[in-house]
Amino acid sequence: MTFISPTRRSPKLNHGLELSYLEWGQGGEPVLLLHGLADNALVWSQLGGFLAEKYHVVALDLRGHGDSAKPEMGYACDDYIEDFHALFEHLGWSQAHVLGHSWTGKLAAIWATREPQYFKSLMLADPFFNSKIPNWWTITFPIAYKVLPFLKLMGEFPSYEKVEAIAKNLKQFRGWNEWQEAIFKASIEPTEHGRYRSKFVKRACDGIFLDVMQEVGVGSEIEIPSLFIQPEKGLNRLSFQLAPYRKYLKHLTWQVVPGNHWAHIVEPAAFNQAVIEFLS
Repeated sequence: MTFISPTRRSPKLNHGLELSYLEWGQGGEPVLLLHGLADNALVWSQLGGFLAEKYHVVALDLRGHGDSAKPEMGYACDDYIEDFHALFEHLGWSQAHVLGHSWTGKLAAIWATREPQYFKSLMLADPFFNSKIPNWWTITFPIAYKVLPFLKLMGEFPSYEKVEAIAKNLKQFRGWNEWQEAIFKASIEPTEHGRYRSKFVKRACDGIFLDVMQEVGVGSEIEIPSLFIQPEKGLNRLSFQLAPYRKYLKHLTWQVVPGNHWAHIVEPAAFNQAVIEFLS
């Protein structure tokens, strides 16, 4: 299979909000790829490249992330779904295969529950915490921001070398190859004072936790053809975590793949094969 490089596009959509995305191919069925919290569209560059011969693939930098806009507010579930509506209209899509990882696995499930008409299929890659997070959990935000490994790149750093050293020890960059380095570089930017900062902003993190994480992901029957990708060392390993997906996804394909929560980055070949087989 030939690997095809993406095109970067950054139109202004949804009341003038700049939403940047990577695009592969112009033919075939639409596929929308949604990255997890604090990530960016480049995490899908291998999968997008391999799907491009048969599909029209778009990987979005979600608002608050990557090269997309970072408004002062507007990080609720409804805001993201409005972005998806605007993107579909811009692309001329009426339906798509939608793949979400971690936080956007939950977000995609919420969207599919509300508006299944937009989905050709629903693909969930190790979705994050299907249940609601209680309101009192918000008081733990300062602690969570310090201890959650994937948030260690959020903020500002004195030098590129300092932030790169942190990245090399994170699970999503295990192995640290050229592609992982490119993903990392796409997540930071220099400041005018010679420092480096994350493109993922704290107000987005706060807003996502406050709203999206206080909704149930899969909590009622979904008739859309669905794929659950379970990494061997991912978040979802216990029976109570897996039960809602087995119960409510009525046309479900289940794939166990090697790797950790970021299997699409650390074990992309097996992950991509699972997606390709499902779509085929």
